[in-house]
Amino acid sequence: MSKNDSKRTLQPLKNEIAQELNVDLSNGPNLTTAQVGHVGGQMVKRMVDSYESNMKNNTNTSMSG
Repeated sequence: MSKNDSKRTLQPLKNEIAQELNVDLSNGPNLTTAQVGHVGGQMVKRMVDSYESNMKNNTNTSMSG
């Protein structure tokens, strides 16, 4: 997956989290480090949670079969 593909794939998640945190991404260079950090941190948290959930589901599926 190219860098542009990754950005395009993650953009909806970024927008969703920014909206939930009331961070206006259109402010671009005027965003604070804290705002950027909160959005990025939540993105990572959700990706890790999703990965762990998928791993848990795969383990449960393989054990029940």
